[in-house]
Amino acid sequence: MTTTKQLLTFEEYLTYSDDTDTCYELQDRELIPMTLGRGKHGAISELINDAFRAEIKRLKLDWVSKKGDIGVKIPQVGRGATSRVPDVAVVTQVQWRSILDISAVLTDSVPLLVVEVVSEGTVLIDHRRKRAEYNGIGIPEYWLVDFIANSPKVTVLKLVDGLYEGKSYRGDELLESDIFPELNLTASEILGAEG
Repeated sequence: MTTTKQLLTFEEYLTYSDDTDTCYELQDRELIPMTLGRGKHGAISELINDAFRAEIKRLKLDWVSKKGDIGVKIPQVGRGATSRVPDVAVVTQVQWRSILDISAVLTDSVPLLVVEVVSEGTVLIDHRRKRAEYNGIGIPEYWLVDFIANSPKVTVLKLVDGLYEGKSYRGDELLESDIFPELNLTASEILGAEG
């Protein structure tokens, strides 16, 4: 049996619907269904999103944190259109309001922070491709939660002079974030999330 890839322009992607609840990323013009992660994947995403929301509320910031609800347009040179949907994204209220009534994909700005929780099928994409893409569009901070590795860790990548510099955290090490400098969250709390 031969299957044909469905290739879309970015504009077609923004209005695409197959009448299911499936969420898609667009990679080089190809629709990529986002599969459900392990239960642990969801628990980690939820814990981080809840921590970000609490910190936003505590500091009375004009930001929102959303779990899997915000797409990010990735301009590609020499490749087809791409849009990513991070596991967690932090954006300003202005950004959120600008996409409420449309496709929920940021096309003219970038999030303050994105988080990807690594799944077995996304290891290379999260560690390499998304890192390069998020770096290329200038997202200030990218968290990579690798709970399936031999040595589980949380890596916080910060944009410094146009390139990501990362620091990995394990155990009871307190994560250091420029976006949330007072956040009191350890690697073990994230990696031990149970929902």
